[in-house]
Amino acid sequence: MSTDQQPRHDPGVFRTKTVEQSIRDTEEPEHALRKSLSAWDLTVFGVGVIIGTGIFVLTGIVAKENAGPATALAFVASGIVCALAALCYAEFASTVPVAGSAYTFAYASIGELPAWIIGWDLVLEFALGTAVVAVGWSGYVRSLMSNVGWDMPAALAGPDVPGGTFDLLAFLLVLLLTVILVVGVKLSARITAVVVAIKVAVVLMVIIAGLFFIKGANYQPFIPKARPQPTGAGLDSPLVQVLFGYAPTNFGVMGIFTAASIVFFAFIGFDVVATAAEETRNPQRDMPRGILGSLLVCTLLYVGVSLVVTGMQHYTQMSASAPLADAFKSVGQPFFAGAISFGAAVGLTTVCMILLLGQTRVFFAMSRDGLLPRFFSVTHPKFRTPYRPTILLGVIIAIVAGFTSLEELAALVNIGTLFAFVIVALGVIVLRRSRPDLHRAFRTPWVPVIPIVSIAASLWLMLNLPAETWLRFAIWMAIGIVVYFLYGYWRSRLGKLGADAKY
Repeated sequence: MSTDQQPRHDPGVFRTKTVEQSIRDTEEPEHALRKSLSAWDLTVFGVGVIIGTGIFVLTGIVAKENAGPATALAFVASGIVCALAALCYAEFASTVPVAGSAYTFAYASIGELPAWIIGWDLVLEFALGTAVVAVGWSGYVRSLMSNVGWDMPAALAGPDVPGGTFDLLAFLLVLLLTVILVVGVKLSARITAVVVAIKVAVVLMVIIAGLFFIKGANYQPFIPKARPQPTGAGLDSPLVQVLFGYAPTNFGVMGIFTAASIVFFAFIGFDVVATAAEETRNPQRDMPRGILGSLLVCTLLYVGVSLVVTGMQHYTQMSASAPLADAFKSVGQPFFAGAISFGAAVGLTTVCMILLLGQTRVFFAMSRDGLLPRFFSVTHPKFRTPYRPTILLGVIIAIVAGFTSLEELAALVNIGTLFAFVIVALGVIVLRRSRPDLHRAFRTPWVPVIPIVSIAASLWLMLNLPAETWLRFAIWMAIGIVVYFLYGYWRSRLGKLGADAKY
């Protein structure tokens, strides 16, 4: 048996799956996905999932509470952290063009147990992200409906509304997106392209229209004087404060980095692009373009919006709930306020759909490897989509979104993403050493410096998250490890592969 046909012999839970094996799995007719996406499709997916409520809400919150006009620099800092991770993702996605993103990358470099852990993490990240976004979308749509005199019955408006028990709109949205994803990823890309065009048009309208209402005095001071945050040691305090007594600073130079850890939420999602590597026509060329292109576009839009909104209204007077809309109201332009709300509502549909797409691809990849039941790795005979996990997860998430208020769990999406960044950056270093012979269409520059800096930056942002978020994350990971040793370890196709076995 040739070396590319057998597992790389890291024993037990650290056995690794070769890149060649991963690629061969994508060629099995019953478990193959249709290759239909281009670099443009991937960039649209990236912009579609990144631009969500973050740009419409977080801009004003961090300007008022953390960084003032220097919020633009916070977006740059957060974008740099994402760019470091994006370089690592681009190398892996072009080298291992297989569904599963960080899960698949970890399996090829670090080992099966780390791959399972990151896969388990991504399933939670994307599931909670989808549900949270669906609930947020429902709120925007109900608000727009009430503006024209249509009101949802309180019982069907969701648990966040007094007297509400079930969020019908969130439930129906997830079910509709599930059907779209079953029918085909190319259809998803076309719908996403239309919605992203609307969303970007609204953002550009904010920037261009806002330029006419900027007052230079509102930028003074650009970096307000530093103010220490209140100290504390409870579970709601940042972990870095609980462990080391360091209290993050608001305003000042360090306040920019405090703000960066918050606006990082607005960048979550570009890594979802990597989950579609197997469905890309030319992944070696198009994955790096899609990942880095979408991140660059969104960073430029974020910086533009933050500079405009802090120039329109002094940061001390901004609202925390709808800062962009209220900034236009403050200069007597209510029309733009309505357009912003419409853009946010429309834009959240693509965020929800692409997060759901990402989760089903990770679940599909884990199932194809035997770590989850193989039943879920069979693709639809006509559409060539992973319809079984898509339907299962879509229904579950629709029910969760309908019955649950998930605000407190939303931070888990953030820590899950950063954890994935750490694993992918570590995987680049390991695979460069263990498989220097691999053809890499895109190479992360300055390895291992870039991956190490990416790991350090991601860990720093993770330390700024509340200790309670870390506790919940640890509980979910502990459950995942139990599931792995009870099922995945024994059912793993790689684990069953012997000298005479066919993978």
